[in-house]
Amino acid sequence: MKYGDFHLGDNAQISHSAVGPGARSSNAISPGPTYSPVADAEAAKGRPSCDVGIVTILAKEMQAVIDQFDLSTEKKLDGLFFATGEATTESGTVTVAATQTHSPGQRSVMSALEHLRRHFSPRLWILVGIGGGLHPEHARIGNVIVSTRVVYYESRKIQAGGRVQPRGEERQAPARVGHAVNRYFTDRGEPAMIRGQAKGHRKRTFEVLPGLIGSGEAVIADRDADIRRFLTGYNDKVLAVDMESGGLSQYWQENSVGGTPNPDWVVVRGISDNADQAKNDDGHDLAARNAAHVVRDLLPYLC
Repeated sequence: MKYGDFHLGDNAQISHSAVGPGARSSNAISPGPTYSPVADAEAAKGRPSCDVGIVTILAKEMQAVIDQFDLSTEKKLDGLFFATGEATTESGTVTVAATQTHSPGQRSVMSALEHLRRHFSPRLWILVGIGGGLHPEHARIGNVIVSTRVVYYESRKIQAGGRVQPRGEERQAPARVGHAVNRYFTDRGEPAMIRGQAKGHRKRTFEVLPGLIGSGEAVIADRDADIRRFLTGYNDKVLAVDMESGGLSQYWQENSVGGTPNPDWVVVRGISDNADQAKNDDGHDLAARNAAHVVRDLLPYLC
């Protein structure tokens, strides 16, 4: 008994099957579409590309980056907005694409990074904006922290009696980024000194320091909070906290597989408050503009 052509699965096809004694068949199975690095590379040729992908969270952070880099071309791709342009540095001209996350937090920054990767394929990710200062001497409002190490502080163990034991997860940027940041501070001094970039602060001097960033979902607004003691006890070089760096470092780590090169990354945070009861929005513009200025200053070392 002989059956005509029939389909098996999405795109597999079996032709001229035969069943029974002495029956013959000529079976051709088509496995469906295949994917290859060559085909993927060809498909990617039409996409724009850039050297640096910048992620911000707040509108003031995005505006500070646009002003600092003179980003004037706005692209709308798949319903998403990107500010693009070029920056001339001592090392040459680099292309820049910047975007703002949908909302604060670890999960939203992962989506923003994926959007940058899909549309622009940057070689370097920079998370730039504001953060809360932990160190009373160095992390003052307006100072800037450059970080290649992130401590995610939300992991924890809840024990009997409700006692909570934090479990920090530390991740580090690629070694070449660490070397670049070290060179920046060798040339500029540690701390490096900058002029304030916001109106009313241009005659003031602020510090730029290397340090760790503590990152989690919680907004810290208590000088006596347990998490502050945990972070400073974990490493006294944890100078600031934010709500996004942990997402950046984890996204990078989990995507550092496969044949596509993984972008480098660095975090630059301007201190807008001291993560205590006096926390407010007054220092946002100063912190954001100082941070964007430092990113521009760092580019010759990073690119």
